[in-house]
Amino acid sequence: MILGVDPGLTRCGVGVIEAGANRRLSFIHVDVVRSDPHMSQDLRLLAIYNGLAAKIEEFAPDTVSIERVFAQENRNTVLGTAQAAGMAMLAAAQRNIPVALHTPTESKMAITGNGKAGKIQMERMVARLLNLNTLPTPADAADALAIAICHALRPAGALEGGEREQHLTPAQRQWAQAAQRANHGRGVKRGM
Repeated sequence: MILGVDPGLTRCGVGVIEAGANRRLSFIHVDVVRSDPHMSQDLRLLAIYNGLAAKIEEFAPDTVSIERVFAQENRNTVLGTAQAAGMAMLAAAQRNIPVALHTPTESKMAITGNGKAGKIQMERMVARLLNLNTLPTPADAADALAIAICHALRPAGALEGGEREQHLTPAQRQWAQAAQRANHGRGVKRGM
């Protein structure tokens, strides 16, 4: 079971899926953990932590998959989002549950094969992959499901020969190749 988190200080999306044999995905739960914007920052973070800890206790996931914070123009939004992501990591670490971080681009690539897919395209694919009759709402919850799906569909490692590549979908193949190029670029910069 994978618990996906779309971190946010006001609304923190939580999506839970099961990834079965042959990467068959099943919808389990979706919700939003909220904090009151009129409260002090410390109490808001405590509310997010308590809500996430309760979800982790309720569903006992094998992995917590969190959307990696990326640069935005609004510094306060980035800080609050990063702090909420930290609360999710803390809640998972306290329970010895592995944490995975995925960027929005990785999520889009894994689900649609297009790292620049729009929000509606992502929501439709999430609904399709989880056999939902309606699009998941609100957007924070849909993003949390997407992060969980991204983790479920990620390649088990770098591509290792033609046999492994044959078992990947086109979107997974593109995602793995992009990750491989990115890792190679990081190794070159470090002088490896």
